[in-house]
Amino acid sequence: MVRSNPEELVRKTMARFVDDEIIPNAQETDEKGEFPVEMLREIAKMGIFGIRYPKNKGGAGGNTTLYCIICEELARGLVSVAAITAMQCLMSTNFLFRFGTDEMRETYFLPAMRGEKFGCFCLTEPEAGSDLGAVSTLAKKTPDGYLLNGMKTWVTNGPVADFYTVLCQTDPAKKFKGLNFFFVPRNTPGLSVSKPFNTLGTRTTMMSEIAFTDVHIPDAYRLGKEGQGLNNLLSILEEIRSMTAALAIGLQRAAMDDAIRYARERVAFGKAISKYQLIQAKVANMAVNLEASKLMTYKATKMIDNGVPCMTEASMAKYFATEAACQAADECTRIMGAYGYSMEYTAQRYYRDSRFLLNGGGTHEILQTNIARWVGL
Repeated sequence: MVRSNPEELVRKTMARFVDDEIIPNAQETDEKGEFPVEMLREIAKMGIFGIRYPKNKGGAGGNTTLYCIICEELARGLVSVAAITAMQCLMSTNFLFRFGTDEMRETYFLPAMRGEKFGCFCLTEPEAGSDLGAVSTLAKKTPDGYLLNGMKTWVTNGPVADFYTVLCQTDPAKKFKGLNFFFVPRNTPGLSVSKPFNTLGTRTTMMSEIAFTDVHIPDAYRLGKEGQGLNNLLSILEEIRSMTAALAIGLQRAAMDDAIRYARERVAFGKAISKYQLIQAKVANMAVNLEASKLMTYKATKMIDNGVPCMTEASMAKYFATEAACQAADECTRIMGAYGYSMEYTAQRYYRDSRFLLNGGGTHEILQTNIARWVGL
């Protein structure tokens, strides 16, 4: 009996779901700009949210490669749905799974795997983005827990989340060694959520500010050992960057497919524009960038799955694939000409959504600086 390749099986399953359920509804979903609860519940039924977690702990028993394949296929249909799924699979639940109590996992983690509750990851502050040393949200130790004060911004899933994983500073004098993550349920007194931001792209990915005013949480809600916040973040950063690259691959595929389809149908000067060399050159560049993005990204995921450090490779993949996604979206609008400027065509959505990918997992200016240092400058 021939055993099926799990990567092929997952890709085929997700591709069919995207073709049948997401793409036909993508434009309407994007235009509504509402949290796509029904789509996400269908994704949850497939066991997708638990793809990275062990089966005996409520997950699906997969790995980073399978996780990124899922993100890629979903992004081919609608980046915002893929981004929400990516958040649910990794950032919003990872530390809860690793460091939460049995009660916390029973009350929040398992429902999150079933799509009954949603979480989010709170890092960015108005004055602290890539510079985590500037984090000022303070978690002050009390006799029976911690008191949180501060603000987070650009929180994906913030307006709809049932729980928050929050990076705080416990001792400003210790700087990076004072960083810790904390678990904060939505109904905790003192926590307030702003209205959703009106964003350029990924319209169904709700983002907001989260304010903490004397938010008291018990000791058990500190996720990880004291002072290990930065190390814990670094432990999943390779996955975050590889995942962001996978989202970019999905967008590249969608943009290229639609550009090719349009070029074959559009006639100018007596023949399809696909016959003109300048159009062919644009598509050829898109294809080369796509193939390179795949090779870089899945090289990184295989390294992660094999326990091999790959911060450089994952960073390069994220940088290259997301820049390529922006270029593919731009070329798609150019190939479609005036129709690329119309809100009725998909090109405008690819163009808008591609900008979302630039900052997640590290800005490209930070990545370029780090990559240059890692290769010897």
